[in-house]
Amino acid sequence: MIYRSLITALAATLLYVVPAAAFDEARFPDWKGQWSRLRTLREPFSPNPSFDPNKYQGLAQGAPLTPEYQAILEASLADQVAGGAGLDRDYACFPAGMPRMMNVYSTMEIVVAPEVTHILMGFLYENRRIFTDGRDFSEAREPSIAGYSIGRWLDTQGNGRFDVLEVETRGFRGLRTLDSTAIPLHQDNQSIIKERFVSDRADRDILHDEITVIDHAFTRPWTVMKDYGRSHEARPFWHDSVCVEDNQHVRIGNESYMMSADGLLMPAKKGQPPPDLRYFKAPAAK
Repeated sequence: MIYRSLITALAATLLYVVPAAAFDEARFPDWKGQWSRLRTLREPFSPNPSFDPNKYQGLAQGAPLTPEYQAILEASLADQVAGGAGLDRDYACFPAGMPRMMNVYSTMEIVVAPEVTHILMGFLYENRRIFTDGRDFSEAREPSIAGYSIGRWLDTQGNGRFDVLEVETRGFRGLRTLDSTAIPLHQDNQSIIKERFVSDRADRDILHDEITVIDHAFTRPWTVMKDYGRSHEARPFWHDSVCVEDNQHVRIGNESYMMSADGLLMPAKKGQPPPDLRYFKAPAAK
């Protein structure tokens, strides 16, 4: 079962729904600007961020997977070692979705509005809408890679200023993994993602996002802490990360291939069979 009973409301904390007419920007934390993930000692060994940035990638992440999904991860890693992509799809420009997009592959912008907080990603231009207008999950919605996020602002100090944004995200579709090693989430897409955003008390240019993943592929909820740093530039440059430019990866069926410099299809790993060409007729012999 999904461990809904393990996540309870915080005691002694004031929860707020903010109507548009009462929006007072001064009561909200200043999260303007350009944010990027803070690198850890583990990340220099890989070009891609881990889901838990404080642990090395792959099996070292210690994901609490069920035996079935542990076997799926190990098979995916073995395929990557052989030159394939395993379960990973980001090389083919598939969106990261939630919660993987919060690995922040490029840059992030947070826009706080009266009834919704927007999180805008530079990588593949993914975005999230976190609704803070008091709605619940009973509203009809179409499942998506990013899911459906509902948030509540908290005043944990009791001083009339919001300092924490708590978010719950549900309503997913599609294959989703947690990082480039393709730690899998359950195919039923019944994930519940809990987040707690809060500024660092000592440095307001550091933002913490505590993420808890509740998923049928796991034996228990998995919580990690992600830290983001704000650019000190007054006018930071926003890079394009469109992925498709100069991408030589090609996916056909369940196999990943490469495009050679001369524009021909080539295997990505040793002994890889060619794709099924049943719909192509062989050229007539001259």
